[in-house]
Amino acid sequence: MNLGLGIDTGGTYTDSVVIDLDGGNVLSKSKALTTRNDLSIGISNSIDNLDSSLLKEVKLVSVSSTLATNSVVEGKGCRVGLIVAGYEFDKSILVEEAIQIRGGHGLNGEKKEELDLEMAKNFVLAVKDKVDGFAISSYLSVRNPEHEIALKRMMEPLTSNPVVCGHDLSSKLGFNERTVTAVLNAKLIPIIADLVTSVKSVLKARSIEAPLMIVKGDGSLMGESVAKQRPVETILSGPAASLTGARYLTHEDEAVVIDVGGTTTDIGILRKGKPRLDPEGALIGGWRTRVRAADILTSGIGGDSRVVVHNGRILLAPLRVVPLCIASTMYPKVLEKLEKVRTISIRPQPSYLDITRVSQITEFFIFSKEVSGYELSPIESKLIELVKQEPRSVHEISEITREHPFSLNFKRLEEIGMIQRIGLTPTDILHAEGSYVEYDPTPSKYGVEIQAKILGMSPEDFCKAVKVAVIEKIATELVKKLVNEETGETSYCKVAADFLDKFVKQENGIDYSCRLHLNKKIIGIGAPVGTYLPEVAKRLDTELLLPEHMEVGNAVGAITGSIIESVEILIKPKQGMGVMEDPPCVLHSSNEMREFETLTEATEYAKRVGVEIATDRALRSGAEGVEVVVENNDMRAKLGSDWGHDVLLEVRIMATAIGKPKQFFEGRGR
Repeated sequence: MNLGLGIDTGGTYTDSVVIDLDGGNVLSKSKALTTRNDLSIGISNSIDNLDSSLLKEVKLVSVSSTLATNSVVEGKGCRVGLIVAGYEFDKSILVEEAIQIRGGHGLNGEKKEELDLEMAKNFVLAVKDKVDGFAISSYLSVRNPEHEIALKRMMEPLTSNPVVCGHDLSSKLGFNERTVTAVLNAKLIPIIADLVTSVKSVLKARSIEAPLMIVKGDGSLMGESVAKQRPVETILSGPAASLTGARYLTHEDEAVVIDVGGTTTDIGILRKGKPRLDPEGALIGGWRTRVRAADILTSGIGGDSRVVVHNGRILLAPLRVVPLCIASTMYPKVLEKLEKVRTISIRPQPSYLDITRVSQITEFFIFSKEVSGYELSPIESKLIELVKQEPRSVHEISEITREHPFSLNFKRLEEIGMIQRIGLTPTDILHAEGSYVEYDPTPSKYGVEIQAKILGMSPEDFCKAVKVAVIEKIATELVKKLVNEETGETSYCKVAADFLDKFVKQENGIDYSCRLHLNKKIIGIGAPVGTYLPEVAKRLDTELLLPEHMEVGNAVGAITGSIIESVEILIKPKQGMGVMEDPPCVLHSSNEMREFETLTEATEYAKRVGVEIATDRALRSGAEGVEVVVENNDMRAKLGSDWGHDVLLEVRIMATAIGKPKQFFEGRGR
C-alpha cells in the first residue's frame, strides 16, 4: 500500500492521520495535546495513538504547523542584520543590526546610483558575530535584482550565516513589505530547521523512512530543504491545510470553511477548489508581508477560550486558557480546589474592571516556562515560586503574599509566557452537559455549577447561554468576513451594526427584522463544530456540511496537498512605444532585467524561462509528474477608434508548475 502520514500541530491539539494515497481513504486518526515548549512531544504522542501496523507502509509525511505564525506574533526568531540599498527603511522593523547604503533602481529597472559594496562589506565584518542571519533589500529589486545579487555574492565568503534576498521571496512592488518578508524569513530559518529536525527524529524513532513535506500558507506543499530556505512561506500553514482538507473531504469547489479549534476559529473561502489567497500578502502580527497565503479571518474564539462571569453577564475572552477538565488530569489538586470553592461565598468585584483584570474563583495559575531577558520584581518572583509548587488561584496567592489581588501583575507574566491560566472554557461546557466528553467531566461540572450560582442560573441554563454566545460570535465573524469579501470594508456604522445584530441573533425589532441568506455552503472542520455550526448555518439560511473525519481535517489537508510553484515575469514596452504593434520591451524577472527588440521575442523568452524556473523549483520541492500552466495577461489602455491601437501598458507571464510529492526516496528499494 502507498500510505501517507499527515500531521497538524495546532495551538491546542496535534492531529495525525494515515491515508491510503491510492484510494483516498482515512485508515487511522488520532489527536494529542500540542506541547508548545517542545512540539516533538505532542507529535510523538499523536503518532503513537495511530494504528502502529500501518506506519511501516508510510511513504510520504507532510506537516502543517502554527509554529511560524506564532513565532512572528510572539516576536521570536534569530538575530538579524539588515542591509537596505537605495531607500530608507521602516525603523520599527525588528532587527538587531541595520545599515542603509547607496544603491537601488528606478521603476523601469535603471540604476539609481552605484552600489556601495565597501560600506556593506565593513558592516558584515563588524556584525557577523552579533547576528545569526542577514536580510538584503534593495529598492525596486523586483525591477532589477542585480544589487541584491551582488551583495549576496560579496557576503557569502565573509559569513557562514544565511543570507536572504527580498527579490527571491516576492515579485510584487512594496519595498517595506518585501523588506519585512526578508527579515522574517531570516528570523524563522533556525526555528523551522528545528521543527524539521524534531519531526525527523520522531519519524526515525518509529522507523518511518519517507520524504518530509511542509504545508505553505497557500495550502500547497514544499520539501524540507526548501522549507528551511524559505520558512516565511509556512506562515498560516495550519489554516491553509484546513481549507485543503475541507476540499478533499467534501469535493466542494465553492464554500466557506469554518475551522473551530482550541485556540481560535479560522474562516476562509474556497474558490474554484482552491483557498482564496490574500492579494496583498499575509498580514501577521501587525506586519504586512508579501507571503502568498490563504486569506483567513482568525477570531479569538475556540474550545479553550476563557469564559468570564462579570457584571451579571457571560463574556467570552480571546485569551487561551487550559480547560478545567484537561488541567485536572495533569494537576489533581485542581479538583480538590474546585470542591473547596463550591462551599465558599463569592466576593463581588468592581464593575469598572476591564475583562483582562477580572479574576474568576474557578481560575488557577501554573508555571509554563523560564523566559530570559525579563527582569522580575520581588513580588513577581514570589508569584512564580508559588505557581511552580502547585496551581494557585489569585486569592490563594493574595493570602500567602499579603498583597492585594489587583497589585499582582498576572497579565505581564502571561504575555511573556512564564505562567498560564487554568479556567472555565467552552470545552468544559461540552463536558459538563455531556455532548463531548474526552476527559473527566467532574471539574467541568463544578466550574459550571460555581459560575451559574453567581448568576442565579441553573447549570443547564448556564451551559446553553455559553453555547449561544459562541454561536453568535462565530456567526458575527462569518458575516463580517463575507461583507469584507464583497465590499472591502471592515467598519460599520450604527445602522449596519443594527442589521448585523439582527441577522445574527434572529431577534425582531419594534418595526422590522433582518434575515440573511448565504450563497455558499459552510464546511465545518474541527472536533466541536457539530455543536455550534448547525445553529450558525440555520441562522444564516444555508447548508452545512460536516464531513467524516472533520475533527482531523487539518491533518488530512496536510497530506493531500500538491506542490505548486509559481513564477511571474513582467514585460513592459519601452517608454512611449506602447502604441506600436510589436514594441521593443524590457523584461523583469527574479533573476534579471533584460531588453528585447520586440514584444514577441520577450514573450517567447519569458514563457520559456518561466517554465524552466517553475519546474526547477517544483522538482527541488520534491515533486514528480510536474505539469506547467502558462498564463499570458496583457494590460492595455483603451483608446477611441480615432486614435488607432490601444496602448500596451504591460504583460505579465505567470508560469505555474504543479506536481504530486514523491512518495519514496530515490534508491530506497521499495
